[in-house]
Amino acid sequence: MRIGIVCPYSWDVPGGVQFHIRDLAEYFLRLGHHVSVLAPADDDTPLPPYVVSAGRAVPVPYNGSVARLNFGFLSAARVRRWLHEGAFDVVHIHEPTSPSLGLLTCWAASGPIVATFHTSNPRSRAMIAAYAILQAALEKISARIAVSEYARRTLVEHLGGDAVVIPNGVDVDFFAEAEPRPEWQGGTIGFIGRIDEPRKGLPVLMRALPRILAARPETRLLVAGRGDEEAAVADLPEELRPRVEFLGMISDQDKARLLRSVDLYVAPNTGGESFGIILVEAMSAGAPVLASDLDAFVQVLDQGEAGEVFANEDADALAEAAVRLLGDPARLAELRARGSAHVRRFDWSTVGADILSVYETVTAGAAAVATDERTTGLRARFGLARD
Repeated sequence: MRIGIVCPYSWDVPGGVQFHIRDLAEYFLRLGHHVSVLAPADDDTPLPPYVVSAGRAVPVPYNGSVARLNFGFLSAARVRRWLHEGAFDVVHIHEPTSPSLGLLTCWAASGPIVATFHTSNPRSRAMIAAYAILQAALEKISARIAVSEYARRTLVEHLGGDAVVIPNGVDVDFFAEAEPRPEWQGGTIGFIGRIDEPRKGLPVLMRALPRILAARPETRLLVAGRGDEEAAVADLPEELRPRVEFLGMISDQDKARLLRSVDLYVAPNTGGESFGIILVEAMSAGAPVLASDLDAFVQVLDQGEAGEVFANEDADALAEAAVRLLGDPARLAELRARGSAHVRRFDWSTVGADILSVYETVTAGAAAVATDERTTGLRARFGLARD
């Protein structure tokens, strides 16, 4: 099958949607399909051979964050050229309602279109206001996928229609088989995310840290991600700052090794999350998870059976739970076991097969319609009556 995948966000800036698209493309390539991904990217960005650059992206406020998107006449021309050269059997657009390549592709594509909705934002006034503009493009979509029940709810409430829920995928064995790094072991809490983005929750964790260190002074916090490290610890007492180690941007391999090494992974995100791929990665690596009680996180953690949650934005509740867990090896071992078992449902062997089934359904439907149209045309041409 010839598969075209559209990424709305810049390939230069790592994020959950980009990782999902990358892993999905590589899953299909391993199965022998032809895959091309169209994504915004700076000219000097090293790209995998299956990624085609649609040009440089610009930062735009979107869904409580800042997304790097690509839109305009030049981008539209590149979309049309990519579609023409690709001759795809199916085009898979991610975030078709964002002002980026997905919407441009919806307007330009003529074959079967599958769309995945990642956003969970029940208060999206912008989406409601833009409905009239989006409607014509959305009507061309053959099948809709939502990465969670909360992303599906956003779609239903704001745009109408429905979607099948297929979660984000993870290569579970990649994380499960990673080698821990000794220097990251021993009383460590892990955090991975953009330091400068408040909704990722690092300020909440920093407010909780003094209480955690007071109870367990041997604890260290390992922070991986880009951002202003000095600003991140500015409100932390100076004597506690050496207990925070910033690792900067790390490779996928080191992310897996970090998650395999920590005693506890904390996800203090404050909102705007429709799924929680980092929770799945942490569970895959066998890291016990403590997360804010966002609806999407609670669902990913099997209603709290595969990880523990605390009240969103409550630093005291975070500290209390972290201290309790770090002092209870039996509970940590229980969370490791439950998380490792639960996470198998998110492996690409399951998720990829479900997405491929959607592709096969829409391409079969398009082929049936084309055959019917050809038959109808021939009957009309030769004056034959329909049976």
